[in-house]
Amino acid sequence: MMTGELFIRLRQLYDHDHLSLCQISRVLNLNIKTVAKWAKRERWRSRPRVQRPSKLDAHKNLVVRLATEQGLSAVQILRRLREQGYAGGYTILKDYLSVVRPPRHPAFLTLAYAPGECAQVDWGHAGKLHIGGAMRRLSFLVVVLCYSRQLYVEFTLGQAMEHFLGALQRALEYFNAVPRSVLIDNMKTAVLNHAAGLPPVFHPRFLEFAQHYGFQPKACGVRQPQAKGRVENGVGYVKKSLLNGLELTGLTALNASAREWLDTVANVRIHSETREQPVVLFAKERSALLPLNPVPCDTSVSKPVRATHQFRIVLDTNRYSVPSEYASQRMTLRLSDQRLWLYIGQKLIAEHLRSYGQHQNYENPEHVRELLNHRRGALEHKRLQRFLALSSKAETFYRQLEARHLNARQQVQQIVALSEIYPLEAVARALEDATDLGAFRAEYIANILAMRARQLPEPGALHVTRRQDLLELDLPEPDLSIYEKPIKKGNLPHENQ
Repeated sequence: MMTGELFIRLRQLYDHDHLSLCQISRVLNLNIKTVAKWAKRERWRSRPRVQRPSKLDAHKNLVVRLATEQGLSAVQILRRLREQGYAGGYTILKDYLSVVRPPRHPAFLTLAYAPGECAQVDWGHAGKLHIGGAMRRLSFLVVVLCYSRQLYVEFTLGQAMEHFLGALQRALEYFNAVPRSVLIDNMKTAVLNHAAGLPPVFHPRFLEFAQHYGFQPKACGVRQPQAKGRVENGVGYVKKSLLNGLELTGLTALNASAREWLDTVANVRIHSETREQPVVLFAKERSALLPLNPVPCDTSVSKPVRATHQFRIVLDTNRYSVPSEYASQRMTLRLSDQRLWLYIGQKLIAEHLRSYGQHQNYENPEHVRELLNHRRGALEHKRLQRFLALSSKAETFYRQLEARHLNARQQVQQIVALSEIYPLEAVARALEDATDLGAFRAEYIANILAMRARQLPEPGALHVTRRQDLLELDLPEPDLSIYEKPIKKGNLPHENQ
């Protein structure tokens, strides 16, 4: 479609820049025939719209009367027109009704609140957060004081009762005061039922929380979000100002960033409606607010659980340990948004930090100590039985170890270990010898066994069984002729001396 601006551009390219029709076609992305047609014209004139007759023209007066006086719908009017011979369609009738009867948008009054009168509360969603190997849905609770527009926001990893009450409690602690009423949406953690035209049925836990801090709970009407417009605007403001471009690194870092944003941006800005800073109006509102109860309210929830035979309870796929003596027993779990406690009756048996990861195992070393001690005692008893079975003097040896204030268990463990290296008969004999000698230590038993293991066996008699093994000597025959010669004087050896 040729517009006045596009025509001026075309004439400039054709008259002043002297471009060809093909070049103008490429520059303006127009068909060359369109360029040729408009290049011949001296001025731009929009094509006059030809008003064609409509099948509805003969019935327009009836349509106006039925729509304005009787307030009939388009389907009802179409049915009446069919009876009058109307042959047109539903679409042209609906288009004409949008002209003669434009849609009416409801008008809302701007609610005015006195200082300290009310606070509005609602949840917002901020995507997902990767934590502990799992993707968790990230929510944030917004609380707005209606008079001053003082704002509080806190990020959570859930919207259950413990998250809702915990975040609302920290909001009141942030204000260090309590409004006289709190207006909420019909969330299930606060409102059990709210039928149209009837008062809401509040959750008992929310009523306990309200009674503890002294405010009156209120719920806006069903499908009436305009009743809590201040907090609705607050949720949008958090998304636009705080979350826009914020890196979602972790829950602790997010809440630290939110607290800094509240103190440096949200509550010190010039509000668009009040034209004042919320922190300034909050200073004026403070005297009208109720004092904060110095005793925190218990925001935890309770439910029965059973420990496994591995003395663990399971919560959100994570496992938490209890003392080993409570394995497979029923107990009560008290759960807050940050911690969990386990009770047997009124006795607290375990406490853990709550994890929002998945498939994690959290074990307190103290919970395993009793089981390890029991197993260690059973092992030591079994080892002592093996020691006493080594010899009849083993009991005497053990009593002497105790009488000499030695570590009898350690000594027994070393001697039983020697019985796994040396023959049992050798260990028993060494034990008896050490008892007779009064050497009551495992080192003496080890020395005796080592010395006896090094002794060589005594040699036996030599038995020669083969002739080649006999001792054969070649001796010359003795010369006996010297005994036959007469002995002369001077021939004796002593006579020559």
